[in-house]
Amino acid sequence: MRAEMRRWGLAKDEFVDNGHWPHQIYVREARRMVSDFVVTELHLRRIKETPRPVGMGSYNMDSHNTQRYVARDEQGRACARNEGDVQISPGGPYPIDYGAIIPQEAECANLLVPVCVSSSHISFGSIRMEPVFMILGQSAATAAVLALDAGVPVQQLDYAVLAARLLADGQVLEMQLDGKTNIDPKTLPGIIMDNSQSAREGNWGISSSVPGMVGLSYLHDGGPGKGKAEARYTLPVPVPGVYEVRVSYTPNPNRATNALVEVHHKEGKTGRRINQRKDPGPHAPFVSVGEFPFNTEAVIVISNAEADGHVIADAVQLRPITP
Repeated sequence: MRAEMRRWGLAKDEFVDNGHWPHQIYVREARRMVSDFVVTELHLRRIKETPRPVGMGSYNMDSHNTQRYVARDEQGRACARNEGDVQISPGGPYPIDYGAIIPQEAECANLLVPVCVSSSHISFGSIRMEPVFMILGQSAATAAVLALDAGVPVQQLDYAVLAARLLADGQVLEMQLDGKTNIDPKTLPGIIMDNSQSAREGNWGISSSVPGMVGLSYLHDGGPGKGKAEARYTLPVPVPGVYEVRVSYTPNPNRATNALVEVHHKEGKTGRRINQRKDPGPHAPFVSVGEFPFNTEAVIVISNAEADGHVIADAVQLRPITP
Protein backbone atom coordinates (compact mmCIF):
# COMPACT_ATOMS: atom_id res chain seq x y z
CA MET A 1 0.00 0.00 0.00
CA ARG A 2 2.79 2.43 0.90
CA ALA A 3 4.60 1.71 -2.35
CA GLU A 4 1.38 2.30 -4.29
CA MET A 5 0.77 5.65 -2.60
CA ARG A 6 4.39 6.80 -3.07
CA ARG A 7 3.90 6.68 -6.84
CA TRP A 8 1.70 9.77 -6.58
CA GLY A 9 4.34 11.85 -4.84
CA LEU A 10 3.57 15.23 -3.29
CA ALA A 11 1.32 17.91 -4.78
CA LYS A 12 3.59 19.88 -7.15
CA ASP A 13 1.67 23.13 -6.79
CA GLU A 14 1.37 23.22 -3.00
CA PHE A 15 3.87 24.43 -0.36
CA VAL A 16 6.47 25.10 -3.04
CA ASP A 17 8.60 26.97 -0.49
CA ASN A 18 8.85 23.90 1.78
CA GLY A 19 9.63 21.00 -0.53
CA HIS A 20 5.90 20.52 -1.10
CA TRP A 21 5.37 19.55 2.55
CA PRO A 22 2.81 21.40 4.73
CA HIS A 23 4.37 23.72 7.29
CA GLN A 24 2.45 22.04 10.10
CA ILE A 25 0.25 19.02 10.60
CA TYR A 26 -3.45 19.35 11.30
CA VAL A 27 -4.36 17.85 14.67
CA ARG A 28 -8.09 17.26 14.92
CA GLU A 29 -8.03 16.00 18.49
CA ALA A 30 -5.37 15.32 21.10
CA ARG A 31 -5.22 14.66 24.81
CA ARG A 32 -7.25 17.16 26.79
CA MET A 33 -7.15 18.61 30.25
CA VAL A 34 -9.31 17.03 32.97
CA SER A 35 -10.50 19.72 35.35
CA ASP A 36 -13.13 20.03 38.06
CA PHE A 37 -15.64 20.80 35.29
CA VAL A 38 -15.78 18.44 32.30
CA VAL A 39 -18.01 19.43 29.38
CA THR A 40 -20.11 16.49 28.15
CA GLU A 41 -22.86 15.85 25.62
CA LEU A 42 -25.38 16.64 28.36
CA HIS A 43 -24.03 20.19 28.62
CA LEU A 44 -24.16 20.67 24.85
CA ARG A 45 -27.77 19.47 24.80
CA ARG A 46 -28.49 21.77 27.77
CA ILE A 47 -29.67 18.90 29.95
CA LYS A 48 -26.99 19.85 32.51
CA GLU A 49 -26.41 23.45 33.56
CA THR A 50 -23.44 25.56 32.48
CA PRO A 51 -23.25 28.06 35.35
CA ARG A 52 -20.25 30.16 34.21
CA PRO A 53 -20.34 30.55 30.42
CA VAL A 54 -17.41 32.26 28.68
CA GLY A 55 -18.39 31.60 25.06
CA MET A 56 -20.57 29.48 22.83
CA GLY A 57 -20.29 26.69 20.27
CA SER A 58 -22.87 25.29 17.87
CA TYR A 59 -21.38 22.66 15.55
CA ASN A 60 -22.51 19.03 15.31
CA MET A 61 -21.05 16.53 17.76
CA ASP A 62 -18.77 15.15 15.06
CA SER A 63 -16.70 11.97 15.33
CA HIS A 64 -15.21 10.76 12.07
CA ASN A 65 -15.07 7.23 10.70
CA THR A 66 -12.90 4.70 12.50
CA GLN A 67 -12.36 2.65 9.35
CA ARG A 68 -13.56 1.93 5.83
CA TYR A 69 -14.36 -1.63 4.79
CA VAL A 70 -15.67 -3.59 1.80
CA ALA A 71 -19.24 -4.87 2.08
CA ARG A 72 -22.12 -5.98 -0.12
CA ASP A 73 -25.10 -3.76 -0.89
CA GLU A 74 -28.72 -4.87 -1.21
CA GLN A 75 -28.09 -6.12 -4.76
CA GLY A 76 -25.01 -8.09 -3.71
CA ARG A 77 -22.54 -5.67 -5.28
CA ALA A 78 -19.23 -4.91 -3.59
CA CYS A 79 -19.05 -1.42 -2.09
CA ALA A 80 -16.98 0.59 0.37
CA ARG A 81 -18.64 1.60 3.62
CA ASN A 82 -17.60 3.85 6.47
CA GLU A 83 -17.79 2.57 10.02
CA GLY A 84 -18.03 4.59 13.20
CA ASP A 85 -19.13 7.99 11.89
CA VAL A 86 -21.16 10.12 14.33
CA GLN A 87 -22.89 13.37 13.34
CA ILE A 88 -25.33 14.48 16.05
CA SER A 89 -26.68 18.02 16.39
CA PRO A 90 -26.64 19.49 19.91
CA GLY A 91 -29.90 21.23 19.00
CA GLY A 92 -28.56 24.75 18.62
CA PRO A 93 -25.89 26.98 20.18
CA TYR A 94 -24.67 26.02 23.65
CA PRO A 95 -22.56 27.78 26.32
CA ILE A 96 -19.08 26.62 27.36
CA ASP A 97 -18.16 26.91 31.02
CA TYR A 98 -15.19 28.81 32.46
CA GLY A 99 -14.38 25.68 34.46
CA ALA A 100 -13.52 23.89 31.21
CA ILE A 101 -10.59 26.21 30.42
CA ILE A 102 -8.96 26.26 33.86
CA PRO A 103 -7.15 23.32 35.50
CA GLN A 104 -7.66 22.12 39.03
CA GLU A 105 -6.10 24.67 41.36
CA ALA A 106 -3.86 22.06 43.01
CA GLU A 107 -2.30 21.31 39.61
CA CYS A 108 -1.70 24.84 38.31
CA ALA A 109 -2.96 28.24 39.45
CA ASN A 110 -1.89 30.42 36.51
CA LEU A 111 -2.85 28.44 33.39
CA LEU A 112 -5.77 28.89 30.99
CA VAL A 113 -6.45 26.32 28.26
CA PRO A 114 -8.74 27.51 25.44
CA VAL A 115 -8.01 24.63 23.01
CA CYS A 116 -7.39 21.33 24.83
CA VAL A 117 -10.35 22.08 27.06
CA SER A 118 -11.71 19.83 29.79
CA SER A 119 -14.28 17.90 27.77
CA SER A 120 -15.40 14.45 26.69
CA HIS A 121 -14.55 13.05 23.27
CA ILE A 122 -18.02 13.54 21.81
CA SER A 123 -18.45 17.08 23.14
CA PHE A 124 -15.01 18.07 21.87
CA GLY A 125 -16.14 16.89 18.44
CA SER A 126 -18.30 20.03 18.44
CA ILE A 127 -16.16 22.41 20.51
CA ARG A 128 -13.07 21.87 18.33
CA MET A 129 -14.08 24.45 15.68
CA GLU A 130 -11.55 27.24 15.07
CA PRO A 131 -14.10 30.04 15.72
CA VAL A 132 -14.77 28.49 19.13
CA PHE A 133 -11.04 28.42 19.86
CA MET A 134 -10.92 32.13 18.97
CA ILE A 135 -13.86 32.83 21.29
CA LEU A 136 -12.34 30.86 24.17
CA GLY A 137 -8.95 32.42 23.47
CA GLN A 138 -10.40 35.90 23.92
CA SER A 139 -12.13 34.86 27.14
CA ALA A 140 -8.98 33.17 28.43
CA ALA A 141 -6.89 36.29 27.75
CA THR A 142 -9.45 38.47 29.51
CA ALA A 143 -9.48 36.13 32.50
CA ALA A 144 -5.67 36.16 32.64
CA VAL A 145 -5.54 39.96 32.79
CA LEU A 146 -8.26 40.17 35.44
CA ALA A 147 -6.62 37.46 37.56
CA LEU A 148 -3.28 39.30 37.39
CA ASP A 149 -4.93 42.60 38.31
CA ALA A 150 -6.70 40.98 41.27
CA GLY A 151 -3.65 38.98 42.32
CA VAL A 152 -5.60 35.71 42.52
CA PRO A 153 -5.32 32.24 40.98
CA VAL A 154 -7.43 31.86 37.84
CA GLN A 155 -9.67 29.46 39.77
CA GLN A 156 -10.54 32.18 42.30
CA LEU A 157 -11.35 34.91 39.80
CA ASP A 158 -14.75 36.47 40.46
CA TYR A 159 -16.92 35.19 37.61
CA ALA A 160 -19.27 38.18 37.83
CA VAL A 161 -16.32 40.49 37.10
CA LEU A 162 -15.18 38.30 34.20
CA ALA A 163 -18.68 38.05 32.69
CA ALA A 164 -19.17 41.82 32.90
CA ARG A 165 -15.89 42.46 31.08
CA LEU A 166 -16.64 39.87 28.40
CA LEU A 167 -20.11 41.27 27.75
CA ALA A 168 -18.72 44.80 27.58
CA ASP A 169 -16.26 43.58 24.94
CA GLY A 170 -19.05 42.05 22.86
CA GLN A 171 -18.65 38.41 23.83
CA VAL A 172 -21.84 36.31 23.57
CA LEU A 173 -22.41 34.16 26.65
CA GLU A 174 -25.91 32.81 26.07
CA MET A 175 -28.47 32.38 23.31
CA GLN A 176 -31.13 35.08 23.21
CA LEU A 177 -34.61 33.77 22.36
CA ASP A 178 -36.72 36.31 20.46
CA GLY A 179 -40.13 34.85 21.31
CA LYS A 180 -40.97 34.26 17.63
CA THR A 181 -38.30 32.04 16.15
CA ASN A 182 -37.71 30.49 19.55
CA ILE A 183 -39.83 30.77 22.70
CA ASP A 184 -38.04 30.85 26.04
CA PRO A 185 -39.62 28.11 28.20
CA LYS A 186 -38.96 30.23 31.29
CA THR A 187 -41.53 32.77 30.06
CA LEU A 188 -44.34 30.21 29.80
CA PRO A 189 -46.92 29.58 32.55
CA GLY A 190 -47.49 26.23 34.21
CA ILE A 191 -45.09 23.30 34.32
CA ILE A 192 -42.91 23.07 31.20
CA MET A 193 -40.62 20.32 29.95
CA ASP A 194 -38.77 20.83 26.68
CA ASN A 195 -37.69 18.06 24.33
CA SER A 196 -34.08 18.20 25.52
CA GLN A 197 -35.26 16.89 28.90
CA SER A 198 -37.26 13.98 27.49
CA ALA A 199 -36.18 10.34 27.52
CA ARG A 200 -35.99 9.16 23.92
CA GLU A 201 -36.05 5.83 22.13
CA GLY A 202 -35.62 5.32 18.41
CA ASN A 203 -34.33 7.45 15.56
CA TRP A 204 -35.15 10.96 16.71
CA GLY A 205 -33.34 13.78 14.96
CA ILE A 206 -32.91 17.35 16.20
CA SER A 207 -34.03 20.29 14.08
CA SER A 208 -34.87 23.98 14.17
CA SER A 209 -35.87 24.38 10.51
CA VAL A 210 -39.44 25.54 11.12
CA PRO A 211 -39.53 28.54 13.52
CA GLY A 212 -41.83 28.91 16.49
CA MET A 213 -40.54 26.08 18.67
CA VAL A 214 -40.10 26.20 22.43
CA GLY A 215 -36.41 26.47 23.28
CA LEU A 216 -33.74 26.05 20.63
CA SER A 217 -34.96 22.96 18.80
CA TYR A 218 -37.52 20.22 18.41
CA LEU A 219 -37.33 16.50 17.70
CA HIS A 220 -38.46 14.85 14.47
CA ASP A 221 -38.68 11.17 13.61
CA GLY A 222 -37.53 11.50 9.99
CA GLY A 223 -40.89 10.54 8.53
CA PRO A 224 -42.70 7.25 7.85
CA GLY A 225 -40.51 4.19 7.41
CA LYS A 226 -37.65 5.48 9.55
CA GLY A 227 -38.41 3.17 12.49
CA LYS A 228 -40.11 3.48 15.85
CA ALA A 229 -39.52 6.69 17.79
CA GLU A 230 -40.82 7.60 21.24
CA ALA A 231 -40.20 10.61 23.50
CA ARG A 232 -41.22 10.30 27.16
CA TYR A 233 -41.76 13.40 29.30
CA THR A 234 -41.93 12.79 33.06
CA LEU A 235 -43.07 15.97 34.80
CA PRO A 236 -43.25 16.39 38.59
CA VAL A 237 -46.66 17.50 39.84
CA PRO A 238 -46.24 19.76 42.90
CA VAL A 239 -49.90 19.62 43.96
CA PRO A 240 -52.15 16.64 43.10
CA GLY A 241 -55.20 17.62 41.05
CA VAL A 242 -56.57 18.07 37.56
CA TYR A 243 -54.26 19.58 34.95
CA GLU A 244 -54.68 20.47 31.31
CA VAL A 245 -52.02 18.79 29.16
CA ARG A 246 -50.71 20.69 26.14
CA VAL A 247 -48.06 19.73 23.60
CA SER A 248 -46.26 22.09 21.23
CA TYR A 249 -45.23 21.63 17.62
CA THR A 250 -44.40 23.71 14.56
CA PRO A 251 -46.88 22.94 11.74
CA ASN A 252 -45.71 22.00 8.26
CA PRO A 253 -47.23 20.17 5.25
CA ASN A 254 -44.89 17.19 5.77
CA ARG A 255 -46.10 16.58 9.34
CA ALA A 256 -48.26 13.68 10.50
CA THR A 257 -52.02 14.17 10.70
CA ASN A 258 -52.17 11.53 13.44
CA ALA A 259 -49.20 11.96 15.80
CA LEU A 260 -49.88 9.86 18.90
CA VAL A 261 -49.82 11.49 22.35
CA GLU A 262 -50.36 9.17 25.33
CA VAL A 263 -51.09 10.63 28.77
CA HIS A 264 -50.39 8.44 31.81
CA HIS A 265 -52.49 9.79 34.67
CA LYS A 266 -54.07 8.84 38.01
CA GLU A 267 -56.84 6.80 36.37
CA GLY A 268 -54.78 5.05 33.70
CA LYS A 269 -53.68 5.93 30.18
CA THR A 270 -55.39 8.02 27.49
CA GLY A 271 -54.30 8.31 23.87
CA ARG A 272 -54.96 11.23 21.54
CA ARG A 273 -54.07 11.82 17.87
CA ILE A 274 -52.76 15.28 16.91
CA ASN A 275 -52.83 16.75 13.40
CA GLN A 276 -49.44 18.47 13.20
CA ARG A 277 -50.14 19.93 9.77
CA LYS A 278 -52.75 22.27 11.24
CA ASP A 279 -52.03 25.53 13.03
CA PRO A 280 -52.17 24.81 16.79
CA GLY A 281 -54.67 27.62 17.27
CA PRO A 282 -55.08 30.23 20.04
CA HIS A 283 -52.54 28.62 22.39
CA ALA A 284 -49.85 28.24 19.71
CA PRO A 285 -47.38 26.67 19.65
CA PHE A 286 -49.32 24.47 22.08
CA VAL A 287 -52.47 22.45 21.45
CA SER A 288 -54.57 20.95 24.23
CA VAL A 289 -54.67 17.17 24.63
CA GLY A 290 -57.24 17.26 27.45
CA GLU A 291 -57.66 17.53 31.22
CA PHE A 292 -56.50 14.69 33.47
CA PRO A 293 -56.05 13.94 37.20
CA PHE A 294 -52.48 13.48 38.46
CA ASN A 295 -50.90 12.60 41.79
CA THR A 296 -47.16 13.29 42.04
CA GLU A 297 -46.09 13.05 38.41
CA ALA A 298 -47.41 13.17 34.87
CA VAL A 299 -45.99 11.04 32.07
CA ILE A 300 -46.67 12.11 28.49
CA VAL A 301 -45.38 10.00 25.61
CA ILE A 302 -45.19 11.27 22.01
CA SER A 303 -44.60 8.58 19.40
CA ASN A 304 -44.78 7.91 15.68
CA ALA A 305 -46.88 4.76 16.00
CA GLU A 306 -48.87 4.39 12.73
CA ALA A 307 -48.05 8.00 11.80
CA ASP A 308 -48.59 9.18 8.22
CA GLY A 309 -45.93 11.92 8.21
CA HIS A 310 -43.11 13.49 10.22
CA VAL A 311 -43.86 13.46 13.95
CA ILE A 312 -42.62 16.44 15.96
CA ALA A 313 -41.88 16.36 19.69
CA ASP A 314 -41.20 19.78 21.18
CA ALA A 315 -42.41 20.83 24.65
CA VAL A 316 -45.09 19.61 27.06
CA GLN A 317 -47.04 21.98 29.32
CA LEU A 318 -49.20 21.25 32.38
CA ARG A 319 -51.68 23.91 33.51
CA PRO A 320 -53.54 23.44 36.81
CA ILE A 321 -57.35 23.29 36.62
CA THR A 322 -58.20 22.29 40.21
CA PRO A 323 -55.99 21.57 43.22
